[in-house]
Amino acid sequence: MANASDEFRLVSPNISHEGRLPRQYMSEGQGAKKNISPPLEWYNLPQGTKTLALIVQDIDAPDPEGPIVPFSIWVVVNIPATVKGLPEGFSGREEEMGGEYVGIKEGYNDLKKHGWEAPKLPSHGHRIEFKVYALDDELDLGNKVTREKVLEAIEGHVLGEAVLMAIF
Repeated sequence: MANASDEFRLVSPNISHEGRLPRQYMSEGQGAKKNISPPLEWYNLPQGTKTLALIVQDIDAPDPEGPIVPFSIWVVVNIPATVKGLPEGFSGREEEMGGEYVGIKEGYNDLKKHGWEAPKLPSHGHRIEFKVYALDDELDLGNKVTREKVLEAIEGHVLGEAVLMAIF
């Protein structure tokens, strides 16, 4: 049995697991900075990982038509296994950062916007799920990357998953 320190993990230096999402990553309220993505780090990738995919979603979003449905906030694919995390404010800057970030592709969230879209909430107590998938291949999804396309494309390619949960 592997011990916890060997487990594939997703963390943020600014967000404790199941803690509050700091206001600086939201789009409204005192201290908010519009559309600044939080820093994320991952550890202990499963053997054979070639790339990572990240999906961030509000898992308590109400659907006007009925039940609660996940609402995507950020979709990122083709993160090389050599990259150990994404820095604060990464969203929208992947090309200008260059280096190890070349080839990383941000997708569209459920607001049909490219990159991180800070939450605007009708009520508090929603959970944001940050989930990173370790994949055995790179994804070729064309120009319009969405959560749905990613979830379909990764079937059969997931070597592991790690989750960080925040409340807002």
